[in-house]
Order: sequence, then structure tokens, then C-alpha cells
Amino acid sequence: MESYKTLEIVRKNPDSSVFHLILNRPAHLNALSLDFFVEFPKALSSLDQNPDVSVIIISGAGKHFCSGIDLSSLSSIKAQSSSGNSDRGRSSELLRRKIKSMQAAITAVELCRKPVIAAIHGACIGGGVDLVTACDIRYCSEDAFFSIKEVDLAIVADLGTLQRLPSIVGYANAMEYSLTARRFSGGEAKELGLVSRVFGSKSDLDNGVTMIAEGIAAKSPLAVTGTKAVLLRSREVSVEQGLDYVATWNSAMLISDDLNEAVSAQMKKRKPRFAKL
Repeated sequence: MESYKTLEIVRKNPDSSVFHLILNRPAHLNALSLDFFVEFPKALSSLDQNPDVSVIIISGAGKHFCSGIDLSSLSSIKAQSSSGNSDRGRSSELLRRKIKSMQAAITAVELCRKPVIAAIHGACIGGGVDLVTACDIRYCSEDAFFSIKEVDLAIVADLGTLQRLPSIVGYANAMEYSLTARRFSGGEAKELGLVSRVFGSKSDLDNGVTMIAEGIAAKSPLAVTGTKAVLLRSREVSVEQGLDYVATWNSAMLISDDLNEAVSAQMKKRKPRFAKL
């Protein structure tokens, strides 16, 4: 398995199809460096294409999930966009391409066919919020706290929070947290709907999320990946268009060995056994 500077891929149980993708810069509070934006989509793609993987859990090593973008990376981006180029237009075009590349790294979570679950402890700030809002399900521990910090750095958040958060917590809440940059707790995140459950400790979070992921991994991979794809598509279209999309999807995917196996298992009162995807 490929090694990374900013990430670690772990399969805690050799018999499990749940894999852990860990932000692995604990000495830097898992701040997102430029290397991260190169490595993260590659790591996700490798997991997506691996038939042994059914569910991916994203977590952070050390005391915090993610402290946001690495400030040295911001300085580097600024320097790169202006270095050796006196043309403001060309410098701006280069900076736009860099931002789009970083956006694509976060959007890779949604492009991944497999469900991606965020397990958040400690700080989840700035770019960390961009990352978790792209995830399919989010859980946190009681010590977790969140902040959409970009406005305090004189930045308009540009990696997805402003686009994804309103549909998760509501427009008014997204506006307040984005403009004030105020810190809010895991309990408040649960009330908002940003996370689905708050666990008592990091250990409880790890064990609880793994159990949930194992439950999803035991289901038909065609049904699981299809459900993710249809839900993501339905965010952007009308109900009528969404229904048409899922009708077309199921006309291609419904009649499968997974369906036969699920029905057989129900009738015989046994656990189903699905082929890898």
C-alpha cells in the first residue's frame, strides 16, 4: 500500500472491509498542507478502486481532527501566484487554478463511490469543516469543537463549506457561523444536524463509528453506492428529476445477484453474503 506524507491508510481488522483514512500530521494539529491536497484525492481514489474496501472512515491522529489549512501553505500559494509574473491577470488566473485544484481534492469525497464517514474529535476548524461537510455521515466526540475560521484570516471560505453547509444546517445558521467564525461545540453541532451523534470520548467515537461502518459494509455494495449517488444527485435537482434519475439507475442496477442474495437471506433468516464491488 502506498505511503503518504500527510495521511495514513489503516485496516484495523484484516477481515473487515472498513478502512481508515487518517489525517497524519499530529505535530501540526493535522493542518492541511499543499501535500495534503495532492495526496488526499489519490488516497481516496485508491480506496474507491480497491474491491476490498466498502466503507471509509476519515479521522485525525493526535489531539485534534484538523486545525484548518496550514498557514505556511497560504504564504506559499501567494508567493507562487505572484512569482516572476508582473501581469495581474495571469497571476490571478494561476491562483484561480490553484484554488480549483484544492477544491477538487475536497470534492473527491463526493466522487468516491464508497460511503465516507467523518469521525471528529478535538478541533475541526476552517479547512477541516470544508472536509467534513463533503463527507456522507459525520460523528464527533464530546470534546469536539468547530469554527468556520476563514473570515478571521481575511479569506472567503472557498473549499466547499459555504456551498455545502447551508443544505446541512440551514441557510441562516450557515450565515451566522460563517460571518462570526465563532466556535461551537459538538453538542451544538448535533442540534444543528452537522453531526448525527456525539460520543462520550475519542475511544467511544472510534468504536461506535467502526460498528456503524461495519453495519453499512455488510449491506449490498450496489445498493449502498447507488443510494449515495442518488442522494448526492437529488441535492441539485427537483423531486421529479430526482425520481426520474433513480428510476433510470434502478432500471440498470436493480436486477442483480445482490437482490437475489438479499431475498434468499431474508427468507432463510441468515446473513447475506455479497460479492465485492
